[in-house]
Amino acid sequence: MYMSELKKEFLKLLEKDKEFRYAVAGYLGLSEILKRLDRLEEGQNKLWEAQNRLWDEIKSLKEVQNKLWEEIKNLREGQNKLLEEVKSLREGQNKLWEEVRSLREDQNRLWEEVKNLREDQNRLWEEVKGLRETQNKLLEEVKGLREGQNRLWEEVKSLREAQNRLWEGARGLMEGQNRLWEEVKSLREGQNKLWEEVKSLREGQNSLLEGQKRLWNEVKILREDFHNMKKTLERITISEEEEASEVVSYRLEKEYGIKIKFQRIYIDDKEINLYTTTEDTCIIGEVTTRLGTKLVNELEEKIQQIKKLRPELLKPKMIKLIYTIMATQEAVEQAKEYGIWVLNWKEDLTPLKTHQII
Repeated sequence: MYMSELKKEFLKLLEKDKEFRYAVAGYLGLSEILKRLDRLEEGQNKLWEAQNRLWDEIKSLKEVQNKLWEEIKNLREGQNKLLEEVKSLREGQNKLWEEVRSLREDQNRLWEEVKNLREDQNRLWEEVKGLRETQNKLLEEVKGLREGQNRLWEEVKSLREAQNRLWEGARGLMEGQNRLWEEVKSLREGQNKLWEEVKSLREGQNSLLEGQKRLWNEVKILREDFHNMKKTLERITISEEEEASEVVSYRLEKEYGIKIKFQRIYIDDKEINLYTTTEDTCIIGEVTTRLGTKLVNELEEKIQQIKKLRPELLKPKMIKLIYTIMATQEAVEQAKEYGIWVLNWKEDLTPLKTHQII
């Protein structure tokens, strides 16, 4: 009876008293194993916590990836339109090759029928050779147009990044786009005129020289059209820095009566997009498409470098600003703490603040 109660008490102590349990385990040679199991359990819990954080990060990455797929989908739609246009140009080129092939067949028949005109025929061959050289030059021009078209799509990609802003205020851009389509229409008209010139080659040997001159005129028109297209694109494409300079200058003059003109400066190897001064105020700023906390910190670091390396650029007062299309809430809050004026073309994201330096 005594042994039974003793066993129950012993088992009860093992269950409730951790130190007693470890002591008994020590006698049995198990204490080190139990301690390792405890450490293993603690490490496993940490692993679970890390894994949960990893899943949260993966979820965030998937959301960003979905947005990226939407942008890729839009780009594919634009690419399909471009492929349709290229397909149309290729069909026109194939028709041109058919006409040239037919011209060569007529030329062979001319050799059989007009043997007594060998001298004239030799001149005709020289003209055909010149025609081929012209055709090669024309292909070079088409190649140049394709390269220009690729650059145009690069510009369109850049414009898409600011699409939210452009949809509200880009009526002028739409008008420019219509002018661009007019330029493309003019290019097609030039191609039709080129067809007329090729067709005129079949009218006879004597009209070949005249047709050659008209072909050169059409190539000249084609070059002028391409030049006009480039000029049109330059007129409708405004860089972010130019836009920021115009918007900020307009706001400061309209609301505070400050007339300024921005310039770009460099401190060591670091660029500052916007810099200007008045009699007692210096204005220092950056331009970006998407504002995060990293750029906010970079602006503060550049200002500290100016104070250290180029103090002559400073004035008794300072305005710090960042012009952006979109900004994260965290970046806006941090900029507000630093007293940085954050704005876009339509509104202020943080208020303008003047800092006293001296």
